[in-house]
Amino acid sequence: MQSITMRKVLWRLMPLLIIIYLVAWLDRVNISFAALQMNKALGLSATAYGTGAGLFFLGYFLCEVPSNLMMVRFGARRWIARIMVTWGIIAGGSAFIQGEHSFYVMRVLLGLAEAGLFPGLVYYMMQWMPNEYRGRAVGLLMAASPFANVVGSPLSAALLGMDGIGGLGGWQWLLLLEAAPAIILAAVVLRWLPDNPGQAGWLAPAERDWLSTRLAQENAEREKQVKLSVGQVLLNPRVLLLAAVYYVIAAMVYTNGFWLPQIVKGFGLTNMQTGLLVAIPYLLGTIGCIIYGRWSDRDKGRDRSGYAIASLCLAFVGAAIFVLASSPEMKMLGIVLGILGQSTVQSVFWTLPASFLSGPAAAAGIAIINSLGVMSGLSTNWLMGAIKDATGSYTGGFIISAGSILVAIGIILALRRGSPAAPVAANRPA
Repeated sequence: MQSITMRKVLWRLMPLLIIIYLVAWLDRVNISFAALQMNKALGLSATAYGTGAGLFFLGYFLCEVPSNLMMVRFGARRWIARIMVTWGIIAGGSAFIQGEHSFYVMRVLLGLAEAGLFPGLVYYMMQWMPNEYRGRAVGLLMAASPFANVVGSPLSAALLGMDGIGGLGGWQWLLLLEAAPAIILAAVVLRWLPDNPGQAGWLAPAERDWLSTRLAQENAEREKQVKLSVGQVLLNPRVLLLAAVYYVIAAMVYTNGFWLPQIVKGFGLTNMQTGLLVAIPYLLGTIGCIIYGRWSDRDKGRDRSGYAIASLCLAFVGAAIFVLASSPEMKMLGIVLGILGQSTVQSVFWTLPASFLSGPAAAAGIAIINSLGVMSGLSTNWLMGAIKDATGSYTGGFIISAGSILVAIGIILALRRGSPAAPVAANRPA
């Protein structure tokens, strides 16, 4: 019963969820390839570009938690579709920015529109996946992030070649054409995604009953350890420490996501060569993300923190190699190891909050961890641009990244030393 049911669930839900997140990620970071033409066309400095890239996360932060709570109220199917339509319209509209200030405005609006999508997808999976399936499910979802770069890097480089067609720049065609799938997919979501197992007509009644009962039992077990209100979650020490760890993880992800094409092109490559080379580390990251998530599910203890530490150590080695290396080949090796580390840690990180949160508290907890974490995209992108303008190099940014990774490892080690429920016990209702 279990294997048949979960096979149906995984094959029915995961392909669409992966495509949704792939398209979202592509629309979020395709500005990195647009910048190869856009910065010159609009007269943007590295600092201005980094500021605009990062302002996406200001809008994202402001609406993340409210958006996830609204999804609980209105249902995942309708709310995810709403997010996709609004972000698709704004992502396409970004093709018509005229300068620095309109760039800033559209990035904030894009963050407002997309806010809640990723934590919403994670929360949605929690409503379908028993504990022993969450590692592989999250791993598959997170694989969409690096795979978006595998597909998007050469595609974006090719679209830059449309420069001048119809009076538009190649960077404008890139933003317009890559925004369209989000709007189209919204209609698919409304038709294909049920809100919960009870609405899954493609499961037999006995399968629906087994899955609903299993998930209810796991929620009850978590609530025996600690039951938190939404308000308590927002100030919970364990949630905030995990947010600090995710801040570091997201900083790595967005530093590479928004700056890697410019870094690699600096090796003396053409746009297309840059697109193809950038795709390589992300292809390895995609494979690693999927394998690592499944591997972590086989751990009988279900404690994924050790896996997270191992991935962060790999990312640290990659950052250190980039900083110390002088040749493009060795710097590229550092990039490959860093992206492999950041990709695999994401496949296990989101199982950590799911191990002690349930219900609306889980929606709020996942949203607050993600929203506080992704604020690193605002600070690190501005900082990377400022460092590049001041020094002419990206090395300083990677030095800061390496130090931050060590801090994240220390936080996870500290959390491991206490029992899982210990950090949240102080917030237990009287």
